[in-house]
Amino acid sequence: MLYADVLLPFPLAGHFTYRVPEAMSKTLEPGMRVVVQFGTKKLYTGLVVALHENRPSVAVKDILDQFDTIPIVNQIQFDFWKWMAAYYLCTEGEVMNVALPPMMKMSSETIVSLNTETDLGNYQFDDAEYRILSILQQEGTVSVGKLTGGSSRLMRVVKKLIDKNAIVHQEQLETAFKPRFIKVYTLPVEYRQDPMRLHTLLDLLAKKAPKQAEVMNVILHYQNHIKESHEVVPRATILNEIKHAEGPLKTLTEKGYLLEGTQIVSRLPLSEPLASAGDVKLTDQQKQAFELILQQSPAMKPVLLHGITSSGKTEIYIKLIDETLKQGRQVLYLLPEIALTTQIISRLRHYFGNVVGVYHSRYGEAARAEVWNKVVAWNPPGSRPYTAHSIILGARSSLFLPYRNLGLIIVDEEHDSSYKQQDPNPRYHARDSAVYLATLHGARVVLGSATPSVESYFNAEQDKYTLVELTKRYGNVNLPRVEVADMRAFKKKEQFQGHFSRQLLEAIDESLKNREQVILFLNRRGFAHRVECPQCHWVPGCRHCDVTLIYHKHENNLRCHYCGYSEKVASQCPVCRHPMLSLVGFGTEKVEEDLQLIYPDARIERMDLDTTQRKDSFHRLISNFEKGKTDILTGTQMVTKGLDFENVSLVGILNADNMIFFPDFRAYERSYQLMAQVSGRAGRKNKRGKVIIQTHQPDHEVIRFVCNNDYPNMYARQMEERQSFSYPPFVRLVKISLKHKEQEVLDKASGVLAARLRKAFPRMVLGPEYPLVSRIQNMFIKEILIKLKRDQTLNDSKQTLLTVIHGFQKNRQHPPVKIVVDVDPQ
Repeated sequence: MLYADVLLPFPLAGHFTYRVPEAMSKTLEPGMRVVVQFGTKKLYTGLVVALHENRPSVAVKDILDQFDTIPIVNQIQFDFWKWMAAYYLCTEGEVMNVALPPMMKMSSETIVSLNTETDLGNYQFDDAEYRILSILQQEGTVSVGKLTGGSSRLMRVVKKLIDKNAIVHQEQLETAFKPRFIKVYTLPVEYRQDPMRLHTLLDLLAKKAPKQAEVMNVILHYQNHIKESHEVVPRATILNEIKHAEGPLKTLTEKGYLLEGTQIVSRLPLSEPLASAGDVKLTDQQKQAFELILQQSPAMKPVLLHGITSSGKTEIYIKLIDETLKQGRQVLYLLPEIALTTQIISRLRHYFGNVVGVYHSRYGEAARAEVWNKVVAWNPPGSRPYTAHSIILGARSSLFLPYRNLGLIIVDEEHDSSYKQQDPNPRYHARDSAVYLATLHGARVVLGSATPSVESYFNAEQDKYTLVELTKRYGNVNLPRVEVADMRAFKKKEQFQGHFSRQLLEAIDESLKNREQVILFLNRRGFAHRVECPQCHWVPGCRHCDVTLIYHKHENNLRCHYCGYSEKVASQCPVCRHPMLSLVGFGTEKVEEDLQLIYPDARIERMDLDTTQRKDSFHRLISNFEKGKTDILTGTQMVTKGLDFENVSLVGILNADNMIFFPDFRAYERSYQLMAQVSGRAGRKNKRGKVIIQTHQPDHEVIRFVCNNDYPNMYARQMEERQSFSYPPFVRLVKISLKHKEQEVLDKASGVLAARLRKAFPRMVLGPEYPLVSRIQNMFIKEILIKLKRDQTLNDSKQTLLTVIHGFQKNRQHPPVKIVVDVDPQ
């Protein structure tokens, strides 16, 4: 008898054993998806981890169905998931839940229908029950979700009908991923093989049905000149060439002059390379860096490529990718933000064409499943140098794709906090996880940044990473000149307009006059920080979170940026009835409006979370700016990262203080990184750029470090502070968040857990304390911070921590509270 250990996407430890039916015993392999019953009735998709003949000591259920003919997950992935679960203190099921595309995870849905064997006349039904029965009489079978809309009241009605045997229910599981089909047309074989017969037909149609003849000519032109190897022509191609061709197509098909069929096509865009990676010419400094990286064998240390902005890191990446592909191996190119993929995709496809695949959350679910399947189907090239999807470009989730032979992992902008997953489990850091994934594949790792994270630079100092530096801009272009606008002085002299100092406005005037472009950075979206009553100082807050609502003028509403709650702006103060409410503070939406008033003829765009909701919004904004269709681009940190625009002469940082004085031990480091990164967007090609930082603290050391592009001293200063107060990289942090709807329950429970942790980790536990935002989505939050020493006992410390938490959760002296464990919080 054959048994399978199956991994299910639940927060439960371990695997679950099922019996393999005889019919599957020859075809089932580890890494394939199967349908299993978990619980009394519910069906789920699981992954076979191992097959064996060890009969369990308890009764086991059978595997119900097999989804795949080849494994969609390989052993390296299972090993990676196991490491991630252990390091980030979660379960392999939670890792699986995040790793697999949504369309590859399926759970059954309860379907209900009328019970044909029950005489409904023998029962009495209330109005709600009659309405449910009427729907089922009309539609036959309906899912419970559609029937109830998630209403608990209607769920109770459905349960009553089931108890009365008026309706029956069953579990239904369907494959979510479906190939994309398009309609295609081709000539019947008699016309393809007999040119004289075809010419006769075309002459006849030209005289009697010219529109039909036009359609036929488009098809012939496509087959003979555009796609010689294709006998079928897509319907969309014909409709793009000829307006109102639907009728002629239908007539030609009905008469047998055309054959209509369907064809499976990819959802993924295709492109041919326009150049070779050999065309990339490196400067002497780039060549030296490239050779130093190549000297590090994949089995050696990761490389930290510290190159100032516009130093040409991407050209080195292209050369490294080319070397890796020539070895018949795969490449993973990680980016922190989806916004960056638009430019990098264009650059990589320019050299590598369809070899480049893209994977991130803005892709549709079906497209992500298709990318996964293409990576599963990847084979090392034989005589060809490259195969499709040998390069994957993506955000942090692309770590989980089923690579078989990774040879290179590039983590671009490695310092970026977006690489850290915040919710749900696993709360992993893509940079650190990429380093471990590379060890499993024997791959080379390159971490690139103009402003490396303190942790990565520390690892380079400790000889855990190899440091390679680029100190000059490509083409020897000078770094931008950084000026500081003292907002105290400008406000005192009333030399400002809106939220812009006279110094910044004069610089914008000059740039627009010279037909150059401007980027303005403000790390806060919305129109105003809050709405406030000028008389009693009432401020509207979120009903579900302890935060002030942000005013968004475009929608004319107040919105919570934590839970999404929104409400209309009150016409008067609800407390004192004052008729006029004031707007306090400003965000990117306000900046955009002020700019349009000051520069009515300028073309102004905004790039933040509110303007990039649509699938193509990133591409449109960046493309317009690249092509010079936008004069001023304002936005949040999306505009700071890795973008390369030739004509930007000026960058304005509107509120540096907001970043510097954020209450977090990483605030200085992140402020420096954001300001240095956005400064690097200026003057990248032929002309030295200018940066103006607006601040009320012009003498602050972080501002000084940015002005002097002085990363070494910023790093040294941070290391002094962190060593003094025991913060990373000198210790590892584990943050434990406790959540409950009742504040008193939370206070008591967090106190008990903190006391237990202090016994296990003396002098290493801080808290419990309420965070800055102490209630989100009606759940009160308290946090406990544990500082663990960086030594060989780290795994032991984590096991001790899990033991304490599990013991606490089994304690029934208080109501259960939700516990979230975050290893290496950002």
